[in-house]
Amino acid sequence: MIDAEILRPVVVLLAWTMVMWVWMYATRIPAMSKAGIKPDDARKTKGLDETLPPEVQWKAHNYNHLHEQPTVFYAVCLVLAMVGWGDGMNALLAWIYVGLRIIHSLVQATANRVMVRFVLFSLSSLVLMALIFHAAIWAFDIHF
Repeated sequence: MIDAEILRPVVVLLAWTMVMWVWMYATRIPAMSKAGIKPDDARKTKGLDETLPPEVQWKAHNYNHLHEQPTVFYAVCLVLAMVGWGDGMNALLAWIYVGLRIIHSLVQATANRVMVRFVLFSLSSLVLMALIFHAAIWAFDIHF
């Protein structure tokens, strides 16, 4: 069994993704009902962007974003956990990444300030790059 601190932030981000799923449908279903949109009318979700209020769609957009770059985060964390590098600095970096992604979600789902989102996304990307770099050090047996 793998026992690595880095798996805890992984589970938190997985759980947060489900929180965003609930939030998305808790706002989207009533908005669709109010707009008279039937479920089959939403086969192409792009049309929802034109019909539903933006603040409703922001949650859906963020839910989609949580299935993009975080997939790389999950992969690198699993690699680091499996090779025994999932504690200490790497675990701290994983927590920082998760914190930044949760804050990014809250900003996007509420005020949706693009520059704030950009800064948060950029910072989380730098943290993710550091985790990938650490995995590369192990994978390619790099010595400094």
